[in-house]
Amino acid sequence: MNNTVKATDNKGRKRSLRPVPPKLLLCALAAAACFTLLMGTGLLAKPDLAASDALYQSSRASEEYIVIVGIDQQALEELGPFGQWGRDVMARVLDALNQSEECRPAAIGLDILFTGETDPEADSLLAKAAGKYGNVVTACLAEYGAGLAEAPDGELYLEPHMLLSMGEPYAALRASAAPGHINAMLDTDGILRHHLLRISLPEGTVVPSMALALTEKYREFHGLEAGPLPPTDKKGFWYLPFCGLPGTMGESISVTDVLSGRKDPAYFAGKIVIIGPYTPGLQDSYPTAIDHAQLMYGVEFHANAVQALMWADSYKQEVSENLQLVLLFLLLLAGVFCFWKRSVRFSTVLWLLLCGGYILLCRLLYEAGWILHVLWVPIGITLLYMGCLAFNYIQAALARHRVTARFKKYVAPEIVNEILKEGTDSLKLGGNLTRIAVLFVDVRGFTSMSEKLSPEQVVAVLNRYLALISDCIFKNGGTLDKFIGDAAMAFWGAPLEQEDYVYKAVQAAADMAAGAEPLAEELRRLSGRSVSFGIGVHVGPAVVGNIGSPQRMDYTAIGDTVNTAERLEANAKGGCIYVSRAVVEELGSRIRTAPLGKIPLKGKEEGFEVFRVEELLG
Repeated sequence: MNNTVKATDNKGRKRSLRPVPPKLLLCALAAAACFTLLMGTGLLAKPDLAASDALYQSSRASEEYIVIVGIDQQALEELGPFGQWGRDVMARVLDALNQSEECRPAAIGLDILFTGETDPEADSLLAKAAGKYGNVVTACLAEYGAGLAEAPDGELYLEPHMLLSMGEPYAALRASAAPGHINAMLDTDGILRHHLLRISLPEGTVVPSMALALTEKYREFHGLEAGPLPPTDKKGFWYLPFCGLPGTMGESISVTDVLSGRKDPAYFAGKIVIIGPYTPGLQDSYPTAIDHAQLMYGVEFHANAVQALMWADSYKQEVSENLQLVLLFLLLLAGVFCFWKRSVRFSTVLWLLLCGGYILLCRLLYEAGWILHVLWVPIGITLLYMGCLAFNYIQAALARHRVTARFKKYVAPEIVNEILKEGTDSLKLGGNLTRIAVLFVDVRGFTSMSEKLSPEQVVAVLNRYLALISDCIFKNGGTLDKFIGDAAMAFWGAPLEQEDYVYKAVQAAADMAAGAEPLAEELRRLSGRSVSFGIGVHVGPAVVGNIGSPQRMDYTAIGDTVNTAERLEANAKGGCIYVSRAVVEELGSRIRTAPLGKIPLKGKEEGFEVFRVEELLG
């Protein structure tokens, strides 16, 4: 039973799919493993994160229920440096926002950390204003760093992300307002793209982020059901899909516009109001995933988080890195086989399709709520593509060199070029049964002539005859199989298929016979003796290929067709070309021959019908 898988090449011809070489499999495994480890080490994390931000983050219109009240340059000019403000200023802001039930905001977030007691009267005013209306969230700030933690078995270990301390409002304010942490923690590349949803304190208290606390108050104020929370990692962070660029998160109103009444208090009714620094001098701004260049103020970051929490259906979840590494390894492993021994055009198109298709897939999955590393696969595929191109180029160059070295000495140059164009697979190494025309030629009278000449003259004369034989074979597109002393063997129809190969074989024989006449005349003057060619041509099936042992092999033809051609030549008289009936029938009216009847040939019990070529008619 034949288990060979059949396929067709790019010219529609049937070919066999060879089993994958073990060396290729090992190389594929090694390449895929190396590229996967490269991605897993994080060396390319920064460009990958930048590419992910560019693909995933995009500005969208935010809702009008989020308002930023900024401690901006206008406020600093009217009220003086922020550090000199008394806490009673913020108490007056809260009173102005809550001056009536009709204009009361749903939630007010103070993105300002009021720690420790300063002025008892001002502190009391702020605590009273914050507790009077029940809609205020005041800031807490956690400090994280490396520290010793205790494992369940009592062992101590170094925890790189450990809560070291918690900055909380002074006691009166803490008792009157809801807490909300304002931590904005940058990723390893210095970009803000994750939001810490909650902080668990050692005593068991859970402090929500200011955004989460404001969202819950807003829902409670409007009688809305609590929304689902975003998926978080083991540290409590979730990926924040920003909806607004810096400066675009709704209207920004100066604190002094609220205090002076220049802004109608009714504007804030039922909304979420976030109060905090809104000028570069107060140093509360960060580069974010939606815009690396322009800094975003902390109040805008909280506003983005609030908006994302309100749009609960927009949550995104980052796919496990281990799962992505496994998928990357499998994809790269398959990529090796896709790019191996492929043309540059095919490889380039495949490379573009894989990279472009993967980026499109990333975007589609992001819309569905899943986040993949954008550059892992394209970089891996690109490195693989370049490596395979280089490998294929080197292999092709080596193959061309081997083909040229192997065939240039006994195949016509145009056939060598055709083999190189077709590829080394066209050689069908190892032997292939094909129909060919075989020519044998021998120099008649050379032995007796050589007795009259010096060794140097013998070699010179022989070389001229062999050069003539080679020229005639190559000129007619034949393959010079071998020289056997003063004889030679050639064939047509292999290693590549040829048109009119039988005619070309007989034409080469005729050219040899014609070319031998001036050489014979020259030798007659030199030694008093003359030589001529005896030539035999036959056509039929033969095994053609690299035949021999791993240490020594020749590209040759074997079989009865070869033996018959050799015996035709052995019987041919000097200056004559003997051919078989198969040759005569093949050429038909293009050849004129003289039948010689059946001549006994070795191996042919009943004799063999032989013809002498009189003339080729074209």
